[in-house]
Amino acid sequence: MTVRQLAHVAVDAPLTENLTYLQNDSCPVIRGDVVDVPLGKRTVKGIVISVSESEAAAEDDAYEIKTVKAIDIEWPALTDPFLKWLEWVSDYYIYPLGRTLQLCFPPLSRPKKIRQSNRPPVVPVLEKVKLHQLTEEQKFCLEAIKKTKGFATHLVHGVTGSGKTEIYLQLFEKTLSENKRGLFLLPEISLTPQLIHRFAERFGDQIAVLHSQLTDRERTTQWWEIAEGRKKILIGARSALFCPIKDLGLIVVDEEHESSFKQDEKLKYNGRDCAIMLGRFMNCPVILGSATPSLDTWKNAVEGKYHLHQLKSRVENRPLPVIEVIDMRLEKDLEKKSAEKPFWLSQKLYNEMKVSLQKKEQVALLLNRRGMAQMVFCPGCGFSIECPNCDISLTLHGNTHMVCHYCDYHENFKTKCPDCKQSDMIVMGLGTEKVEEDLRKLFPEAKIARADRDEVQSRLDMEELVQKMENQEIDILIGTQMIAKGLDFPHLKLVGLLLADVSFNLPDFRASEKSFQLMTQMSGRSGRHVGVDDLPGKVVIQTYNTSHESVSFAQAHDYEGFVQTECIHRKQLNYPPYHKLTALRIQSLELEKTRSTAYKLARRAQAIKEKFNAFDQVEVLGPAAAPIAKLRNQFRYHVLFKCPQPQLLNQFVRKVMGDNKWIPAQVKVLVDVDPLNLL
Repeated sequence: MTVRQLAHVAVDAPLTENLTYLQNDSCPVIRGDVVDVPLGKRTVKGIVISVSESEAAAEDDAYEIKTVKAIDIEWPALTDPFLKWLEWVSDYYIYPLGRTLQLCFPPLSRPKKIRQSNRPPVVPVLEKVKLHQLTEEQKFCLEAIKKTKGFATHLVHGVTGSGKTEIYLQLFEKTLSENKRGLFLLPEISLTPQLIHRFAERFGDQIAVLHSQLTDRERTTQWWEIAEGRKKILIGARSALFCPIKDLGLIVVDEEHESSFKQDEKLKYNGRDCAIMLGRFMNCPVILGSATPSLDTWKNAVEGKYHLHQLKSRVENRPLPVIEVIDMRLEKDLEKKSAEKPFWLSQKLYNEMKVSLQKKEQVALLLNRRGMAQMVFCPGCGFSIECPNCDISLTLHGNTHMVCHYCDYHENFKTKCPDCKQSDMIVMGLGTEKVEEDLRKLFPEAKIARADRDEVQSRLDMEELVQKMENQEIDILIGTQMIAKGLDFPHLKLVGLLLADVSFNLPDFRASEKSFQLMTQMSGRSGRHVGVDDLPGKVVIQTYNTSHESVSFAQAHDYEGFVQTECIHRKQLNYPPYHKLTALRIQSLELEKTRSTAYKLARRAQAIKEKFNAFDQVEVLGPAAAPIAKLRNQFRYHVLFKCPQPQLLNQFVRKVMGDNKWIPAQVKVLVDVDPLNLL
């Protein structure tokens, strides 16, 4: 018998197992090598996971084992412990390893020569500044974190404006002094020019940045800068996790509660959870920071799995803003209304805005809805304009065209009903565009800007907006949630939340938590630079539901009170953080195929529960049509599994999915472990 040298390769294909190839004598491979291998009639990229020897038996002649073509020398090999972490990611999120590994590479090939660009540099060149003086709370927190060696997870729970970023900066100073490197993760929405400026002032040219607002060429250049060790700190959105960093000594995840850390397509990973596991594999500390930690993180902290550090005061003892809640139900009953005041603006907020503008102070208004109006319908026949691809109403933009915010379908707005052709269409609801239009009539002298995905579409748009706010070229800023996180404007003293109710009643068990977080984060933009003896910033929350618990706890700046109340509801219903959740989404272009596959899946799950006693604790919910039952022409059903033990739940999902051969053609069953979005 002849002994064969084999390489087991995770290839870029939707396969659940690695493929076996013969070693190429001219270029023997080892674990972690990036290789080109044949797959069918094409050549694909893969990563060597292991090598082995086997004796060739006679029956092996029945099939041919193909040979590794070559080592792809353009890319550095993936080494342990980073590669072991990638295997964990693939296993935990039940996603093909070969596809997971592809996330480690930049979008373009390495440039032969550096091209000059007219765009401003990704990281600005700024003069270095000295360390800030720390408050007693900051010092205590910093020293406590420094005492732990190796891997540990720390939660820095600090009110908005308490100086969490300064703690991160000083921890990175310490990491660099030990000849190690650092990774700083933020939600995409918080990757502001202000934040990058603060790091550039402290660390000069030692920073690389990775996020979706960069061009493919910029991202590729930044990737090589960190992968080859020329830069020492990588700042990025969730995908920056997959950039291989040698000598990683610190990971910081700021605004850890943010749902944008969760990827909703392809590999549905949570950047925060993966960062904690990367820290474990790399044996380095992980810092989670937030003024409103997620319930999962808070539970781990109070149970002692994470180290809890609290900052209860703003820096320099600056006062927290005063929050006033306005009941919009009473506004319509006011006897004398300002003739020009629009329906969405309370008398209180209107008066406060006039005072702020007279004092030359800035105002920010949050409305988490884009466009002019959320719904257009006919009063005669009841017809409403919906997206032909999605189960959702179109949003009116600019009084001229209707847009779907999910698939980007557009059509022109016609005033006459296209169905009965009798009545004129009525516009209902409110969006940021409508607010801007009304404010221009109300305050014609004010400089007004809007920040939503229609207006801010690139890194340069965001940089320009921040610069104008800092230079006081904007008096009133209207925006969606992109203005609620990470921004720090010295002259912003008044914040208004126009329709706080928008997210209260979403069909999502986290709706209250998300509402509380958004109100608290947005309130935290107000009065961040007022002195101890100055009047605090002001926040006006307009709502039709003043008794909602997220409103009352946000008004009292009482995070812990909110968490205790919310946890009671969650525990009663076996929802996270008490049970783990996995969602299976069934989708196809045909409704009947989608529905029948969903029922088939639920029957498989029940049969497996009955056959194996080990799965008694697993709870099966559904099938049911998804809240958005049709999206981008795909019909969608959900089946949910709950279980207190994550490993048991993982095994159960794998058994239910089996070899996937039971799934009909043209139907997809997508696994979402720890889902954050159930719409």
